Amino acid sequence: MAKLFDVYPLFDIQPEKGNGVWIYDKNGEKYLDLYGGHAVISIGHSHPHYVGMLNEQLNKLVFYSNSIQNPLQSELASKLGELSGYKDWQLFLCNSGAEANENAFKLASFHNEKKTIISFTKGFHGRTSLSVATTDSAKIKAPVNQVHDTMMLPFNDEDALKEAFEQNSNICAVIVEGIQGIGGIHVPTESFMKKIREYCSLYNAVMIADEIQSGYGRSGKFFGHQWAGVEPDIITMAKGMGNGFPIGGVLISPKFEAWHGMLGTTFGGNHLACSAGIAVLDVLQKEFLLTNATTVGDWLMEELAKISGVKEVRGKGLMIGVEMDTEVASIRKDLLFDHHIFTGGASEKNTLRLLPPLNLTKEQGLKFLQAFKKVAEEAMA
Repeated sequence: MAKLFDVYPLFDIQPEKGNGVWIYDKNGEKYLDLYGGHAVISIGHSHPHYVGMLNEQLNKLVFYSNSIQNPLQSELASKLGELSGYKDWQLFLCNSGAEANENAFKLASFHNEKKTIISFTKGFHGRTSLSVATTDSAKIKAPVNQVHDTMMLPFNDEDALKEAFEQNSNICAVIVEGIQGIGGIHVPTESFMKKIREYCSLYNAVMIADEIQSGYGRSGKFFGHQWAGVEPDIITMAKGMGNGFPIGGVLISPKFEAWHGMLGTTFGGNHLACSAGIAVLDVLQKEFLLTNATTVGDWLMEELAKISGVKEVRGKGLMIGVEMDTEVASIRKDLLFDHHIFTGGASEKNTLRLLPPLNLTKEQGLKFLQAFKKVAEEAMA
């Protein structure tokens, strides 16, 4: 009998339905979801507006092909541009964050005909040609495929960035997360982001903001890089973009000119995906979820910092990393099985990640804080 390819460790829990920030398993047990499936649940599980738009589209039974017009794509692009502040930009739709990043690399290479992509330690850009890693090595240069080379630099190190540009005339692009996610919720400094912008402009390189996890209001601004007051050339997104429905996108500066055949996708921008994406933007705007992310997130971080065993609290909005004095695997397990609360880990084994739906309330957050304090004290005893 065929079986699944075993690459993910799985908890013995089978969710059957969700409602807002809550998940219910097959036995009817109720769980507080503070992880949202790697930050994909932006507006809450089973939001009625979201479900309604998907059902409406399903009932139309439209099957998408790239060779026909789909007005939902234009509607999604228009609403995204307006809400994000990039209303004059162009949108390429795809299916995932990895696909968005790979298309961004390709677009950058077409633009300047260069080959080397700079990324940073503890960064993560999906299962792409840059997935070599998330190590702490000071500098790594490793050819990945026939299209791109990669150069990994220390995160937030302006001197290393300056040296890389001065010594390599083949730098095609710099990709940086608005806030690092899997690496442990590390926020780039405003100065560092501005240096990336400065050097990319000076040396004809492309600045790519990877907003796959830190975008769509999670940080309290629409995109994480907006906290630094910089404007990249390309923005990649996915995860919260579809609230669980597979969709990705590349937001592209007006300075790039498209030509037929430049980029491609089979399922990208299909009718269902666009319906999901439009519904998410509607709810983000109507329910003021960016404001809620800031209000509840600031409060949560302030309260977390008071708990014994917490070494550092990092992040913005509802993208929070809690660094502990000990590894967090047992803490996560106790929160899940003893208190029915989902949380996330990171490549840093002593960091807990919180990526809840953006409609989380303080009352729901208090339930987590009480449980976390108890579990943390037990772990440190």
